[in-house]
Amino acid sequence: MPVKVGDIAPDFTLPAQNGSTVSLRDFRGQKAVVLYFYPKDDTPGCTAESCAFRDQYEVFKTAGAEVIGVSGDSKESHQKFAAKYNLPFVLLSDKDDQVRKQYGATMAFGLIPGRVTYVLDKQGVVQYVFDSMLNFQGHVEEALKTIQKLH
Repeated sequence: MPVKVGDIAPDFTLPAQNGSTVSLRDFRGQKAVVLYFYPKDDTPGCTAESCAFRDQYEVFKTAGAEVIGVSGDSKESHQKFAAKYNLPFVLLSDKDDQVRKQYGATMAFGLIPGRVTYVLDKQGVVQYVFDSMLNFQGHVEEALKTIQKLH
């Protein structure tokens, strides 16, 4: 079953591009989280989406939220992607797509990993889900609107 509004976001621990591991539970009670699943590093759509999150990152932080990107790429691929586009937030490597499957952010068009953004409040409750392969900017705009309402 896909994760939906009102659900407690499933916890996970994944490796980050900086060599650390990140657990979703570390943010509970501390910060809201914008968790975005994207298909692949350094592709046109994923670059547009990630750079849009980058451009609004300080606004998200000011509103008390952390942005986390997740794809099946390796942490080395994430390191290159983050460095190339100056991405200030963490990118997590979900090599076997276990977390993607856990959230139900599976295949789009039956071919490629889906593009889904989840907005979690400080308690880890899903407040908003945005699922669109083509509206890259919409992921950022809708997440920001939701975070600002929570703040």
